[in-house]
Amino acid sequence: MHINIINKSEHPLPHYETGASAGMDLRANISEAVTLQPLGRAIIKTGLFIALPVGTEAQVRPRSGLAAKKGITVLNAPGTIDADYRGEIGVILVNLSNEPFVVENGERIAQLVIAKHERAEWVAVETLSETARGSRGFGSTGVK
Repeated sequence: MHINIINKSEHPLPHYETGASAGMDLRANISEAVTLQPLGRAIIKTGLFIALPVGTEAQVRPRSGLAAKKGITVLNAPGTIDADYRGEIGVILVNLSNEPFVVENGERIAQLVIAKHERAEWVAVETLSETARGSRGFGSTGVK
């Protein structure tokens, strides 16, 4: 799939690290470092602008290493970039650790996954089909 992109950053375009990677790392494009205090959040710009094909979305997801090692994650994970959005990609980072975290220019802050999606059309009905689970919700399928 070809996707048009404008890169106004000084960093390379996002790319797949391996042949089987689903996501591409996004880098911070900031003029000065940003300190995220514990429980603090900030929108970190990337300098990237994209034009996705209709029927696709870009999902902004946390980087597992930042999440596991530093407690840094994407607040609205996954963040969705719609096919008709033309603004700069920003990443809402949150610091869930007990220590301040400094985001540096060029740092890999999130990953971007391109995904196809369907558009739903609601069909109003009076009843739904029966299943073994029925209406049993959260935790109803067991704990192990």
